[in-house]
Amino acid sequence: MAVRRAAPLLGRRHRAQPHQALTAPSIQHTAHRGTGMPAGRRPSRRFAVPSPVLPERAARAALAAHFTPAQLAAALAQFSAPEVWEQRVRLDNSGRLAQYKPTEELDNAQLSCQFVIPSDEVWPAALADLGPDCPLGLWARGGDQLLQLTASAVAVTGNRNATEQAITRARAFATAVAEAGHTVTATLAYGVDSAAHRAAALAGRATLAVLPRGLDRAHPHDHAQLLSSVPATGGAVVSLYRPGTEASGATLRASATLLAALVCAVILIEALDHAEAAMHTAQVAADLNRPLLTPPATEDIRADGSARLLAEQRAVLVPNPARALALL
Repeated sequence: MAVRRAAPLLGRRHRAQPHQALTAPSIQHTAHRGTGMPAGRRPSRRFAVPSPVLPERAARAALAAHFTPAQLAAALAQFSAPEVWEQRVRLDNSGRLAQYKPTEELDNAQLSCQFVIPSDEVWPAALADLGPDCPLGLWARGGDQLLQLTASAVAVTGNRNATEQAITRARAFATAVAEAGHTVTATLAYGVDSAAHRAAALAGRATLAVLPRGLDRAHPHDHAQLLSSVPATGGAVVSLYRPGTEASGATLRASATLLAALVCAVILIEALDHAEAAMHTAQVAADLNRPLLTPPATEDIRADGSARLLAEQRAVLVPNPARALALL
């Protein structure tokens, strides 16, 4: 699928973090059996663990905590994640990275959620459309269900400060999408997104949630019960961020990118031009050639962002759920 570049959108999330270029050593690429390490090099003790997949998983989790995917794409195309991490530690004059213990950090974090990487069978293939900005891994609750959930995922998202009419419309579209066998996908935000999750749950269907913070807490905090209910009913919750990470403007934008990449279409309910998360999701969906569907504005529903997308022919008008289903 041809992709219009969405890479800068995800790449901005750690812009302020310093990084140094990786200077690749001259080595031959014959791997040690089961380690992912090249011949002539012994695995670091930091990654000397029984499971052959743990070194890669732990190193990817460490790299994801400190760098954007784009900063590492070229290096990871040549070397294993443990090698890239060790190179970064050697090049870090601040000593900050040397204090971070990948395996210990991963073990502690996985007490509450799991870290899924691209080599796992459950990894969502659609994320490859992000190119060099494809995440190094995803933190997940209910990660075992990711493959099934993302096979036909549809985002239902929109304004956080939604009107009652918009909430009613979100419930109608989410219910129809869920009953048609698609996975309703959204954030846990107030307004349209949380209404979409609850409507799908009432229809007896599992949902997929994307959080802009670590999965140890909900965002917003008072949606903790909703956070717990999603994996408890066969769904999954995913995040780009390890437990303990707080939400910020940067994590909200990056998570909006992730939301758009995970789904096959986006239904935008009551999107306002100044509603950054919803409009960012719409922008990335268009850049990734995901169908962008939006119901019309009415006197009771404020949707200047949706109206602009329709006027620019970047979105398709869907007056009712039946029309949306016909386009999925």
